[in-house]
Amino acid sequence: MDDIFTQCREGNAVAVRLWLDNTENDLNQGDDHGFSPLHWACREGRSSVVDMLIMRGARINVMNRGDDTPLHLAASHGHRDIVGKLIQCKADTNAANEHGNTPLHYACFWGQDQVAEDLVTNGAQVSICNKYGETPLDKAKPHLRELLREKAEKLGQNLTKIPFKDTFWKGTTRTRPRNGTLNKQAGIDYKQLSLLAKINENQSGELWQGRWQGNEIVVKVLKVRDWTTRKSRDFNEEYPKLRIFSHPNVLPMLGACQSPPAPHPIIITHWMPYGSLYNVLHEGTNFVVDQTQAVKFALDIASGMAFLHTLEPMIPRHYLNSRSVMIDEDMTARICMSDVKFSFQCPGRMYSPAWVAPEALQKKPEEINRRSADMWSFAILLWELVTREVPFADLSNMEIGMKIALEGLRPTIPPGISPHICKLMKICMNEDPAKRPKFDMIVPILDKILYSILIFLTLYFKFPKLYNRTKKRDHLFPIVVLDEHCSPHCNLLMEVEMKYLLVLRLYYKSLDSFTTFPLLYLFILVFSLFALVTTCLFYRLCIISVPAPACLFVLNFRLKPKSRMT
Repeated sequence: MDDIFTQCREGNAVAVRLWLDNTENDLNQGDDHGFSPLHWACREGRSSVVDMLIMRGARINVMNRGDDTPLHLAASHGHRDIVGKLIQCKADTNAANEHGNTPLHYACFWGQDQVAEDLVTNGAQVSICNKYGETPLDKAKPHLRELLREKAEKLGQNLTKIPFKDTFWKGTTRTRPRNGTLNKQAGIDYKQLSLLAKINENQSGELWQGRWQGNEIVVKVLKVRDWTTRKSRDFNEEYPKLRIFSHPNVLPMLGACQSPPAPHPIIITHWMPYGSLYNVLHEGTNFVVDQTQAVKFALDIASGMAFLHTLEPMIPRHYLNSRSVMIDEDMTARICMSDVKFSFQCPGRMYSPAWVAPEALQKKPEEINRRSADMWSFAILLWELVTREVPFADLSNMEIGMKIALEGLRPTIPPGISPHICKLMKICMNEDPAKRPKFDMIVPILDKILYSILIFLTLYFKFPKLYNRTKKRDHLFPIVVLDEHCSPHCNLLMEVEMKYLLVLRLYYKSLDSFTTFPLLYLFILVFSLFALVTTCLFYRLCIISVPAPACLFVLNFRLKPKSRMT
């Protein structure tokens, strides 16, 4: 059971599921060669294990020591179903390994004709050169070479050779598996810790950058008055519950110890090069947070909180705010477990009241709904992401807490904010805790919003004429947004809507513009809207208008029409 890599190679789904259910196991860890569990499952064609790993949050574009992604291995071994799943989960079809070979290079070299066709259909370039100047077409047999060249020309690819470019200088943009030994040692010998530089110090303790077993870490030395045997026992009982390695959006506590001669409790966690979300947004780092990245951060945080809310019992004394969210090397937001307060740390004190729900400031901890209170904190985080401002920055913590609890102080949503984000903030910040949604309800909504922004940019830069035409027809394209009752059928309606919008895309491919054959276009549009309205009335969902580019994201996806319609 300990060797998850063997279980994934052999396709033992039951053993893998039991291993994943243990929160101390990290599904993104790597073996001696940097192969993650997803690498092995894709290489051996274990489709059920791949589904399980992806559903639990395995990194799709993780690279081994040779810079091969899971898509490289699935393509080279001809596992077409797994290739389709990886592409559906946004795998990079043009990722190059240390030799410059893409998944299409491998598929062509090993004669995986159908896989090669699928890759080209989904955006793989046939003219990318590897380190030795060879393109995928050079690796392919004659019949496959002609087939791929014809398909690439139909899709509008430029067949001019793209020279190899070494991307090693990008550094942290490469996603590597994590060290698989770090989650196996809860107890740490203080003598093995090397403290290099002090990062910060406040009334609760000191924060140091250090090294442990060759890994960069952050060491937090807690300041506790009157350290007793009972506090030591509570500390040893509480910190193992924070070693949560099983979700990509949760940053676990690696371990803990007590420092001699004065027994100060010490906890360690991974070193995050970008620091906290608060550092990134407000302290002038080199990290640029645009609208797309802001929504991506919000989606990461919501996914992590949705997972934490499934744990029984819930993690106590966890307060969500931008200082407790860390930014990983691959620009992923992760909720830091080392910021959870222990039972002996200033009991009754409320930290960062600007992010705390009003009822949490008014009632005792046992009287509040923790899940609803966390949703309020997430709404404040969402406000912080879109405004780039610190909530209530001109007030002290004492004033903030008093005004929120007693005077109804609330953040003001400035003009110019996306109406979808604005509506989502208002829903999550409902004064009635019972009417706030759950995190698993807003994750798909944020996912749809992220898609909308990405395709809006695609239309703006790649289809400016189409963008200008559709910009005037905003009211014609409805999209579903979560209402106050959080209908569970939101995803179903979105799928139905996109299926009918695909009809527009198919006809647009055969027409030069939307102005050609206006009667035919009008008929298709009316038919699509009629189907949407019928479905909406059936499920009694709310519909609001959004910009057309947000709905037309299907224009940029080069998928087979049959596979999209099924």
